Amino acid sequence: MIVLPVYKPQEYQTKLTREQKQAVGLLSVGTFLEYFDLMLYIHMAVLLNELFFPKADAHIAQLLSAFAFCSTYLLRPVGAIIFGYIGDTLGRKHTVIITTVMMAISCIVMASLPTYAQIGLTASYTITVCRIVQGISSMGEMVGAQVYLTETIKRPIQYAAVSFASNFTAVGSLAALGVATLATSSLSPLNWRLAFIIGAGIALVGSYARKALRETPEFADARRRLVIGKATSTKKVNIKTIIAYLGIECAYPVWFYIAYVYLSTVLKNKFGLTHHEVITNNLYVVIAGSLSGFYQCILVRTIHPFKILNIKLVVSYILALAFVLIDYMNSPIQIMILQMCIIIFQTSSFPAMSIFFKHFPVLQRFKCATITNAISRTLMSIVTTFGIIYLVKYCGYFGISIVVFPMLIGYTIALRYFQKLEKINNNPEKMKTDDTFDNKNQNPVY
Repeated sequence: MIVLPVYKPQEYQTKLTREQKQAVGLLSVGTFLEYFDLMLYIHMAVLLNELFFPKADAHIAQLLSAFAFCSTYLLRPVGAIIFGYIGDTLGRKHTVIITTVMMAISCIVMASLPTYAQIGLTASYTITVCRIVQGISSMGEMVGAQVYLTETIKRPIQYAAVSFASNFTAVGSLAALGVATLATSSLSPLNWRLAFIIGAGIALVGSYARKALRETPEFADARRRLVIGKATSTKKVNIKTIIAYLGIECAYPVWFYIAYVYLSTVLKNKFGLTHHEVITNNLYVVIAGSLSGFYQCILVRTIHPFKILNIKLVVSYILALAFVLIDYMNSPIQIMILQMCIIIFQTSSFPAMSIFFKHFPVLQRFKCATITNAISRTLMSIVTTFGIIYLVKYCGYFGISIVVFPMLIGYTIALRYFQKLEKINNNPEKMKTDDTFDNKNQNPVY
């Protein structure tokens, strides 16, 4: 049972101010632009991998595709350290501007890059570097927007505001799929190069628009207190909290790869769908995911986010067993339904991101969130992509379940940990006796 929080008057907010609405709008648009550019390549990978990587047998081609996917997350931990420092030292605003500029530059390079047939492996290396840059910038962008709104808006409207802006990652992916659908259509004058040029242009517009943002009051106050000597930046981060948050974040990359990358390969190899047909199929999946995300934004106005996560967790265990049925699926529609179920009910931090962030100290929050997010993406993208390839080869489609179940168990343990922290936060009597809290000030000890 989830204990709903009891808010102090100064911590309670049910309506957004005009300035907060502007911040939500700017960050939502920026997140949309950033993920439009990031997902444009992923959703066109069935076409672009053939242009930028050498052709080989089916197994080698699948490995190359997996490597291209992993390259998006390869150096994210390095980017997390850089953006973590910028976000916790210079501020959240600077981070979200820098990330959009990085994304625009990588799109310009990709739009003008010659293919493998023209310049050989140089094309493969360059496209991989561009994917790495995009992966790094998208991480700083997403976490930056979420932390910014978490520190600007109070609960409970905070849950809906942060979730609303975060769901524009799905809307950006939807737009990318729409463009990819046109770019791969034989009847459309739009080609993939023009699509990346469009992506670069809108990213630059987004970075300029974000100059209107102000720094978050919570971060500004923490920095001010540090400067005048009333606070310290060396608060200890609870290792258990970091590990638990890692368990939460490890779920998303597993579901994402299965739904959009691996099952797209199944559609292509098992059912003979063309590049355009696979992309169109995924377009419907993203539409379902986007609508589901916005519906959850409405739900969190009246239902605690942890209740939603528990429901999705139960359904995810059922989905983990459903992969053995792929052998018996004889229609692309059945695969699409499975993809939709994964995207709608996948375990992740959504829509409870702001709750997790609040358990990190302000002046280390951005660093903790970005580094944990980056490690989870890097680790799980490698484990999932290459693990599924070999496990399915030797165990059939049950190999997918072998990857999913340990992830779900870790997620379950992590979610229970944060639920316990929330109950302690909302139970002043328990706070006085619990070792996790400073008995004198009744504040979390990080």
